[in-house]
Amino acid sequence: QVQLVESGGGLVQAGGSLRLSCAASGRTFSSHSMGWFRQAPGKEREFVATIHWNGYSTYYADSVKGRFTISRDNAKNTVYLQMNSMKPEDTAVYYCAARSGANLYYQIYQYPYWGQGTQVTVSS
Repeated sequence: QVQLVESGGGLVQAGGSLRLSCAASGRTFSSHSMGWFRQAPGKEREFVATIHWNGYSTYYADSVKGRFTISRDNAKNTVYLQMNSMKPEDTAVYYCAARSGANLYYQIYQYPYWGQGTQVTVSS
């Protein structure tokens, strides 16, 4: 069982940067693969990025490659999403998610644990 709480959302202008954090509870955090998803107004929730339990493997959605970076600090039970060169299209509620095991997945149904979400707004 993993409990997740996102933070770091806010308002940023286009071209700016923002870093999201996801604090996880549980003694088995290091054995969980983590993911970030987002849901924009009027759109379906979509995959953003995921990271392997050991932090050495990552995968990104095409829309954020080269701009966003996912990382984790297992000692702090925290996963991060560094967002650079932000665009108005990045405006959404961002959700942290977790699943046990080493495999990386981009599908929403593969993640049983979810945070409450944090709002990110990018002005043009």
